[in-house]
Amino acid sequence: EKAGFVRKPEKGGLTITQVASPLRRPVIVPSLDNETVDRRDLNHVAWTSVRQERWEGELVVQGEIPLWLKGTYLRNGPGLWHIEDYNFRHLFDGYATLVKLQFENGRLIAGHRQVESEAYKAARKNKKVCFREFSEVPKYENFMAYVGDIAKLFSGASLTDNANTGVVKLGDGRVVCLTETQKGSLVIDPNSLETLGRLEYSDSLGGLIHSAHPIVTDAEFLTLLPDLVNPGYLVVRMEPGTNERKVIGRVNCRKGPAPGWVHSFPVTEHYVVVPEMPLRYCAQNLLRAEPTPLYKFEWHPESKAFLHVMCKASGKIVASVEVPLFVTFHFINAYEEEDEDGRVTAIIADCCEHNADATILDQLRLQNLRSFNGKDDLLPDARVGRFTIPLDGSPYGKLESALEPDEHGRGMDMCSINPTKLGKKYRYAYACGAQRPCHFPNTLTKLDLVKKKAKNWHEAGTVPSEPFFVARPGATEEDDGVVISLISEKNGNGYALLLDGSTFEEIARAKLPYGLPYGLHGCWVPKE
Repeated sequence: EKAGFVRKPEKGGLTITQVASPLRRPVIVPSLDNETVDRRDLNHVAWTSVRQERWEGELVVQGEIPLWLKGTYLRNGPGLWHIEDYNFRHLFDGYATLVKLQFENGRLIAGHRQVESEAYKAARKNKKVCFREFSEVPKYENFMAYVGDIAKLFSGASLTDNANTGVVKLGDGRVVCLTETQKGSLVIDPNSLETLGRLEYSDSLGGLIHSAHPIVTDAEFLTLLPDLVNPGYLVVRMEPGTNERKVIGRVNCRKGPAPGWVHSFPVTEHYVVVPEMPLRYCAQNLLRAEPTPLYKFEWHPESKAFLHVMCKASGKIVASVEVPLFVTFHFINAYEEEDEDGRVTAIIADCCEHNADATILDQLRLQNLRSFNGKDDLLPDARVGRFTIPLDGSPYGKLESALEPDEHGRGMDMCSINPTKLGKKYRYAYACGAQRPCHFPNTLTKLDLVKKKAKNWHEAGTVPSEPFFVARPGATEEDDGVVISLISEKNGNGYALLLDGSTFEEIARAKLPYGLPYGLHGCWVPKE
């Protein structure tokens, strides 16, 4: 068993307090209600930089954690939005904060730690932004410095490795934090949260970016590599235990000056679905010193929207259909629809769809998130968008709502499913919805896609992060398990929440010593 890792903070670093070794006596967490909180501002804690670089301790649990829940939930996301007195612009600019909830024998150890990317270490050392982040770029002392940085951009040297988006457990046991840049693939220790180094891809496929959400199972790692020069996508597979990505096939874009953004994509048992969104990468915007409202992207409705279906085994494209315009960050799942004879007739693909409204990106500026008055209804509508992709050679696919969007308050993002249903016909999904008026998803919702109903969890003033489903070992029902979420509260506090996957009722919560910033995506590392 690892002892606590107490070490002196680096000079000028953040203090390290209350670092506990696993399964020590519970720490009674101090309340922040009556303290004078030394924060940079009085924003909601969800949009406020994390208080210190790292913390670990056991939490007091209200309710009961199921004894079968043994393992670690990890959540990644941006958590530090300033360097010295300089404040970042966008949610996605923040340096990565990795959070863990370690469950064993009904007890819960929590911790968080900054991911030590080169971008983060350089910013700390030089007291300024040194790499190109989502909307932030280094401040150039003169024109020649700018030209030098542009040259470094084409080699990828100036792109960030700030792995602040997701975290996945590979089939070989390695745990990797990821973002949109390939160099931002950082291996971490799921117990200590220490950054162990970069996942260096050993192939010669090159490219600078990839999908931030690969499809990861114990058997494989699938991802998309957008080609910005000759617009298209390579679909690649990496076997467990290797760092070599092998090409399954290539999809050429049907339209547009550049490939559509592929933050995520879905798969079925036999196919990979490659989305071509009209929100497309934009080389000129990558070069700019100041961000545009769509950042690294451009909206091209005239270029239309397409979905391509590739056979995983052969790499052949079996369908390429035009669909209505759409905007999504996150696909939920996909599956194959069969006729009575067992022939696959169509692919169904579900996503969190923002009604083809790309302004959601600019809504995520920190200034917008921090300035909410509690009254104005500013969150753009979203829904579960369900694509039907016919495999009979038809040129068009359908897009409709999988259930009435009012069921979940017309807010929809940050989804998870029972992982045994990946690529298969499924009934339930868990996501963040809305109780309006709001400016950001503020509920947890369980979607029943058969009955077309939603159950919603809401607590006033809170910002919940992605609800993550963990199935009970040996379960036969799809929703038999727990849903884990980290909740940021208006008063500066925060807690870990466990809901019953079936009833969606609370079964336990555990207060954190202080609220944590909003996080993005997580994974489950079962105890060996």
